[in-house]
This record gives sequence, structure tokens and C-alpha cells, in this order.
Amino acid sequence: MSNGQPLDPALYVVSTPIGSADDITLRALHVLAQADVLAAEDTRRLRKLMDIHGIPLAGRRIVACHDHNEAASAQGLVAAIAEGKSVAYASDAGTPLLADPGFALARAVIAAGQDVRSAPGASALLAALAVAGMPVDRFLFAGFPPVKEGARATFLADVMATQATLILYESPKRVARTLTAIADVEPEREVALCRELTKRFEEVRRGTARDLADALAAEADPKGEIVLVLAPPAPRSLSDADVDALLRDALTRGSVKDAASEVAAATGQPRKGLYARAQALKDAR
Repeated sequence: MSNGQPLDPALYVVSTPIGSADDITLRALHVLAQADVLAAEDTRRLRKLMDIHGIPLAGRRIVACHDHNEAASAQGLVAAIAEGKSVAYASDAGTPLLADPGFALARAVIAAGQDVRSAPGASALLAALAVAGMPVDRFLFAGFPPVKEGARATFLADVMATQATLILYESPKRVARTLTAIADVEPEREVALCRELTKRFEEVRRGTARDLADALAAEADPKGEIVLVLAPPAPRSLSDADVDALLRDALTRGSVKDAASEVAAATGQPRKGLYARAQALKDAR
């Protein structure tokens, strides 16, 4: 499982399985076995995972560190590292900080001049990206959409314009409404609904936003953890004059290279051609 080497004084961010307990890495097991201090979003879940893999507590207790106490808990964990101890932190499932607690803790450790290290592994967003069948060369993870309808609509209008594959987490109770909101903006947007990844009832449903929204509206709420993966938006159809206007505006904020990159991201057009046009517009001035 490990080379038996002790851990250095640092915060170890430990990824844990999102479904099958077998998905944990050998390094994660080593860190959980060797860390001087254990911390977790849910102490019972980490204890159960350690029991499954035969890792004894060996006199250690598990410190609770979650959304409601993270700032206060971080102070004690930073103090432990300052005393020369190693601290392992795990959220409920997947990688801490990614739509999970851990950010405030990591920032506190960094602010104290201490090390943050990763024991990488399972992540729902990467697992969904791997099975969705969408482009993977450029993607945006946007976390959970807002719960309130107006805020959700504003959020979706913003992130859906990004020229990249879009990854969202959503609650089973809200996913039908979110799909409907997506379909109201772009009914033909290609979407993959990934549910219960790596678990017994793993499911991936693919279709347009409208088709999936209509299907879920006629069904009971799905069960389990859900990830939505949206294909990049279709490139905008713009005239040469429109593109030149966008480039001129972008040139007021940055270099020719920056302007080409900005307009490429906004329109989906090739950056090389935009660079040449931006350079010509700059020279003409």
C-alpha cells in the first residue's frame, strides 16, 4: 500500500470514492493510515471508509470540518501543522474544495506559510466528463446553479455562453427545473445527464436539453448524485463587420493576442484568423 515513509507536516487533501469503495487510491490509503490528524466533512463517513479498507484509527480522533464550522476548525488544524503534525482532510465523496468544503481550510494553511498537498483520485466532474461523450479539450466546471429561479436564469445565461463544455452539479429534486431552464435558453443544446457514477445503478442519458427536460417532467424525481454535462454552444453567426467591432472593442483592453483570444472564446472562431484581423485593425489605426 505504501513505502512506509512518514508524512511531512502539511495538509493532505484526500480524494475519496464517489461510489464504489474500490476507487480509492493506494496513496489515499497511505495518507489516511499515516496522518497524525484526521479531519472530515462527515466523521462517520470517513470512519466507515477506513473500516472498509482496514485502516485503524490507532488512537486518533476525526475532527469535523464542514460548511458550518470550517473557519473555526481550520484554526486548530493549522496549529497542528505548526506543531509538526500531518493533517489529512476528506470531504464526503470525491475531491475536497470542488463543490465541497475545504477551500477555507486550504487558504488558511497557505496563509500560514504551510504546505498543501494532494492525494488525488475520484472526482464526479471528471468521471462525468469521461463518459458524457462531449469535447474535453476545453471545459468549465460551474458547480451548483442557484436555487432561486431568477438567479438560476441569470447564472445559466452567463455560463452557457462560454465556448467550452459545461459541467454542472444538481440536486435530484431540482434537475428537471434546471433542464427546463437550459432548454428555455437553448432547446437544442446537447446534454448528458450522469447519475450515480461508479455505483450499482449508474446511468448516462443523452439528448437535447428539451428532450431531457420533457422526459424528466413526466417522471418521478431521479435518485442519487447528478452531474449535467453540456456540449459547447454552436459558434455564433456573425458578419465580418460584427467580428471587427468585437475586435476593436477587445483591443481597447489588451494586446492583439489578447483581443484574438477574447473574441475566439466569445464566438468560437479560430484564433489564428482573428489574430491577423486584429493586427490589421491595429495597424489601420
